[in-house]
Amino acid sequence: MLDQRGFSLIELIIAAALIAVSAGIAVSVYVSMKPSLCLSGATRQITGDIMWTRMQAISQNNQFKIFFQADNHRYTILDDDNNNGIINDGEKTITKDIQDAYIDVTFSSINDPIFHPRGNASNLPIQITVKNSHGTKSVSVSIAGRVMTE
Repeated sequence: MLDQRGFSLIELIIAAALIAVSAGIAVSVYVSMKPSLCLSGATRQITGDIMWTRMQAISQNNQFKIFFQADNHRYTILDDDNNNGIINDGEKTITKDIQDAYIDVTFSSINDPIFHPRGNASNLPIQITVKNSHGTKSVSVSIAGRVMTE
C-alpha cells in the first residue's frame, strides 16, 4: 500500500467552512461593538487631555484653559502665560480634533475649564457630554481640579 500523507478534499472544505463561519461571527460582533468602543475611547482621550492640562498648569506655574469649539468636535488647549483667559500672540496653543480618531463622536460643553498653578479649577460648573450613536458619557471637573468620568 502507498503511504499517503495530507488531508482529503472533504477535510479541507470543512476546515475552510469553519474558519469562514468563525470570521463572520467575529466581524459582526466587532461591527456591533465599534460605536461603544469609539465612545469610550473618545471619553478617555478628552479625560486624559484635561488631566494633562491640569498637570501642565501645576508644573509651569501658570494658568491653562481649554476652549471647547462650537463645532462640537475640536478643542484648544491654551498655555495662558499672562493669565487673562484669552488667546494672545505668543501664547502656545494645541488644537485637537476628536473626530480624527473617532469619526462619529461629538461633544458639548458647559463652560471651559481654567486650571490654576495649584491645580484647582475655575469657571464652574464644568461638564463635557460626549456622544455618538451608541449613547453618551459625561466628563466633569470639580473645583479641586479632579476629573471624573460617568
